[in-house]
Amino acid sequence: MSTPDRIEELLSATKSAFMSGALVRLKLGGYHGSEPDLKSIEVKKITVKDGDKFSFTYRYKTRDIIKNFIQPEALALLRSGLKDEFRSAQLATTEFDMGFERNGAKMRLKRTEVSGREAPSTDHNRAKNRPLTVTDKPWLKALGIAGKDGVVRNDAQDKFRQINKMVEIFAPLIHAIKTERPLIVDMGAGKGYLDFALYDYLANVANRPAGIVGVEMREQLVSDGNSTAQQSGFDGLSFQAGTIMDFDASGADAVIALHACDTATDDAIFKGINAGAALIAVAPCCHKQIRRQMEAGQPDGRLEVMLRHGIFLERQAEMVTDTLRALLLELNGYKTKVFEFVSDAHTPKNNLIVAEKDGRLGRDRDAVLKQIAEIKTMFGIEQHYLEGLLGL
Repeated sequence: MSTPDRIEELLSATKSAFMSGALVRLKLGGYHGSEPDLKSIEVKKITVKDGDKFSFTYRYKTRDIIKNFIQPEALALLRSGLKDEFRSAQLATTEFDMGFERNGAKMRLKRTEVSGREAPSTDHNRAKNRPLTVTDKPWLKALGIAGKDGVVRNDAQDKFRQINKMVEIFAPLIHAIKTERPLIVDMGAGKGYLDFALYDYLANVANRPAGIVGVEMREQLVSDGNSTAQQSGFDGLSFQAGTIMDFDASGADAVIALHACDTATDDAIFKGINAGAALIAVAPCCHKQIRRQMEAGQPDGRLEVMLRHGIFLERQAEMVTDTLRALLLELNGYKTKVFEFVSDAHTPKNNLIVAEKDGRLGRDRDAVLKQIAEIKTMFGIEQHYLEGLLGL
């Protein structure tokens, strides 16, 4: 059997398992491509609002990135990866295992029958026990989520789901912080949806008391937030007026910023790094600083075909900006993950960068600096705003 035939046989088995619901996992290993620090890819099936998809988890040395693809896109990526970049693959289904190995020009495909194995749930939007089940709360009414009767309003159902989703994501991250009563700072808090929900859950459901401070420029929102916190009996939740850079984040165990525009995200990251926060989590919004430099600079000529269209330039600017942010966090001793935290049906700005301090300050510093320099050269970037804040 030829090499392409072996690859196609594995892909055919993967496709069949995907279609029948028998897919457990596909893992590609032995990476030897050009992507820095990529170790492996793990693939599973998920069911989302618009149908079944392949979910790819790209496992890097210090971060994971999750991307979802429709079937033709996924199979094309797998075919290319198996042909050129990965030396091995392990397919697990409810009926058999299949191992693919490549050693130079030699290829091997081995199938082993199994029994009694169940497929994991694929329902990405399955009904869950929501973290927040009691809806007759002063803060939910004040924020317009629940009506006077304490029932979630019809026009606020999506918002309530988003709030619960954010608590699902952030609560375990807060639990992992070793401080007995961690201090959480939310930069650019707005109306404080996350702050009220997270405080309520940690204090009244999870029995994990925390202090939360929401930093917000608009004084009316600060006043409203403090009033609602007082009415709710949330003594450890407060809001302060001011800018991110003017706020003293000393002592913060976690720094969060959701949809802080453009370089305000970098201000929040910088404050978190300076505070030595155990957790930094940001959902970036706008990527104007890097896009302007890409437009004015001299990117690698081979990228011209991708960057000449405005929409592609915008997406590349987003990817480059957030990649550099993740690398700069790694440079300062953080392990990073980048993933989609709310559906793109609600907002296109739905990527979350999560950085957890892991004590590896300075690890591979020269290698990370080299990666940063190569990316900047490739895309014609003079300096990332966060580099300037960090004095690099």
